[in-house]
Amino acid sequence: MTALTFHSTNSGVIVERTAQLKQEYRTEGRRIALEQAAHLNERFAGRTTVTVHEEAFGSRDRLHWLIHLPQLSGHREIVRLLDGDEGPAADAGWHGMFVDGSFTETALIPQHWGMYGTDEALPEGTAIDAAAPDLRVPPAQRQTSVSPDKTVNSATAGMMIHRVAQPKYAFRAEARLFARRITESINTRLPGIASSFLYEEAFGPADRVHWLIHMKNEDSYYDLIDMHMRMDEETRAIYLDEIIAPEKGGGTWNRLFVEGSMGDTAFAPLPQLR
Repeated sequence: MTALTFHSTNSGVIVERTAQLKQEYRTEGRRIALEQAAHLNERFAGRTTVTVHEEAFGSRDRLHWLIHLPQLSGHREIVRLLDGDEGPAADAGWHGMFVDGSFTETALIPQHWGMYGTDEALPEGTAIDAAAPDLRVPPAQRQTSVSPDKTVNSATAGMMIHRVAQPKYAFRAEARLFARRITESINTRLPGIASSFLYEEAFGPADRVHWLIHMKNEDSYYDLIDMHMRMDEETRAIYLDEIIAPEKGGGTWNRLFVEGSMGDTAFAPLPQLR
């Protein structure tokens, strides 16, 4: 039986690790990163899938690993091996290839209705997401009505955008509701081209949310731009909706987030080196 390959829409948690390669090791470091990920995926088949990406249009030679897991347990063992305690990286001087202090990790858990106060602003009749077998929380695929064969995920995307934003505490539920509406508008209008899903940050600032926007390729970004330039009535209504209740002062989505907190990082799959 073939082991399940985990990715951004069927996992219970994604740990994003980033690190900055020193320029002198930019080629060797990429090669070892790919070999070490392959070693982990073979050893932990059915328990995790690790993909390696490089930042595009940002800091050169910065790598991003996506560690896809059914749940957080087991993360420590996998990260220890990702550090190079064994496998191809063990005897390669792995740690010296990176800038000291540049390693960071962020745990992302798929957002679901009823989580962190979202039940305070749920649309009438919205069903609470149900967890899939062997997962403690519903996977991100449950956020959309689009079938898995028409969504793009971290295993199939040619480029991804990781968007981060900090909701204001007073509007934490409304911000998540808006974020879910926007993600679904992308999914339903660009099936097979671009797919967006919402995640909660597990151990960072309270209420900080993350979108992973998956694109078939770099040119799919133009489809996203075109979609928002040519808003249909339903999409326009999301942005113009007075989502904040009058007793909270009223207002649309532009009052939901801390000013200056929204930012994007683009990265693409690391190509195999010959």
